[in-house]
Amino acid sequence: MKTLITLLSGFFITIVLSGQVPDTFLRTKIMTLGVFHFAYHNLDVVKTEKQNQISVLEEPYQSEIIAISKAIEEYNPTIIAIEVTPDRQRQTDSLFLLYKSDRLILGKDETDQLAFRLGKDLNLNKIHCVNDFGKHYDNILSIFNDSTRSLKFEDYFLKSRDTIYGKPPTGKKVSGIIDELYEINKPEVIRESLAIYLLNPFEYEEEPGDFTGVDFVTGRWFNSNLRIFRNIQRIPHTADDRILLIIGAGHLNLLNIFFDVSNEFELVSPLPYLDKAKNQ
Repeated sequence: MKTLITLLSGFFITIVLSGQVPDTFLRTKIMTLGVFHFAYHNLDVVKTEKQNQISVLEEPYQSEIIAISKAIEEYNPTIIAIEVTPDRQRQTDSLFLLYKSDRLILGKDETDQLAFRLGKDLNLNKIHCVNDFGKHYDNILSIFNDSTRSLKFEDYFLKSRDTIYGKPPTGKKVSGIIDELYEINKPEVIRESLAIYLLNPFEYEEEPGDFTGVDFVTGRWFNSNLRIFRNIQRIPHTADDRILLIIGAGHLNLLNIFFDVSNEFELVSPLPYLDKAKNQ
């Protein structure tokens, strides 16, 4: 195993230093549309209190969602991927088929409101589930299985979080869906959102000099997004395809980097299309 790792490391270093990157790649376009979670599941660290939640099923939000969908139709996606785990693919297929046959009323979730709506209008056969929650190292799993260590880690996390934000963070009330999506998809906003992952709990140490926090963030965030990237690679595609990924905006601080440097994909910004949606 050590010999294999050494050989692979030497190979990749040689490629990088020589600048010899194959020029035969035909890249597939992929638009990453970062969203806030329309149904407010509140599964993330930042939670939105009830009084700050909007109902996307009401106006003017429904009209905004329709305008976003119509604008993105001009990109003409041939593949749509969503933030749902692959083990729910069969269920998603069934629901999408019901919607295409006019036997399903759309719910609040962005899968319904954007992916299903676009998929039906574009006559796609499938909506692809690509989410993954990552895989932790054994040393991190051992913390979760020890109530004393787990409580100490959680206490550190909560205190550090409140220090960073000044108080427990809560989601703001969205004034308009188009404006909100435009803001959270700006490159500078996406880039800045990665910084928080290098502060807390990244800096946590059970013993001075160990990498407990680093290992936790590696599994929770970096591994998760690499797995999502791999799931997208697994979708059969050619250079003629145009992929649309609809996902929580926080994921873009890594996924956009992966897509941008990839020789397999060409990253497409949703901002021009959201601009068009404003004027529809």
